[in-house]
Amino acid sequence: MKTFKITWRNIRRSPYQAFAAVFVMTLTFLFISFFTFLLYGSSKAISYFESRPQVTAFFKNEVKQADIDNLKNELNATNKVASIKFVSKQDALKIYKEQNKNDPLLLELVTADILPASLEISTIKIENLSDINNMLKDSPLVSEVVFQKDVVSVLTSWTNALRSIGLGLIVTLSLVSIFIMVTIIGVKISHKKGDIEIMRLIGAGRWYIRWPFMFEGIFYGGVGAILGWLISAGVLWYSTPFLSSFLKGMPIFPIPLIFIFGLLGIEIIIAVILGVVSSFLAVLRYLK
Repeated sequence: MKTFKITWRNIRRSPYQAFAAVFVMTLTFLFISFFTFLLYGSSKAISYFESRPQVTAFFKNEVKQADIDNLKNELNATNKVASIKFVSKQDALKIYKEQNKNDPLLLELVTADILPASLEISTIKIENLSDINNMLKDSPLVSEVVFQKDVVSVLTSWTNALRSIGLGLIVTLSLVSIFIMVTIIGVKISHKKGDIEIMRLIGAGRWYIRWPFMFEGIFYGGVGAILGWLISAGVLWYSTPFLSSFLKGMPIFPIPLIFIFGLLGIEIIIAVILGVVSSFLAVLRYLK
């Protein structure tokens, strides 16, 4: 209990240094929170696109149903297909009528015989789309394949780049936070050299002297993590209606509360680790 009182007294006696340490940790965890929410949204977006028909194969008019069934079995045998939906000529006519229900002239000109039957295929992973596309193009049953290759490639590239850049920035910010925390706690130790010498003379143990500085680092990390999470969660809550409207159709929002509060728990654990590492390095350097 006395150790906590010493820690709190050290924090109150140097408010500007405490503010600087908390500010740096807040920025670090603010970025971690935003990056995590962004990564969550991008993974949900990829899952959404993976669940949609990503390759559509249109059949020639003379193709028989038995041949189509054989092709479906071949596609399923690759273990790369998540779902296959067969759209018959009649189904295609119903879709066409629904899309052009406000234009009677177009409805009169089109019959089921004109429209081709098709397969709408989605893959387990976006990376498998090219293989399925090539397989369908080589089939003599298929007259045309519609494959949004550019959209899928750009989405995958952006997501991979986001993960790499985000993780790199998190590591960099964490290292910067540790360096600044070591400096701040080191300055505090230097200012208390006289008090520390007196404590040693009266028999204070090495860890009795070190623990207040260790708890100080944990305090800065914990407060910074909570503030960073609160700011990011507040921004997310405020922007959710606008983002939901903009991303209409994608089941990204609202983000589950268990995920948001789980993130807080993980960030507090990371903050404690950063605080312990920073303060431990400081006391090793300045309390020899």
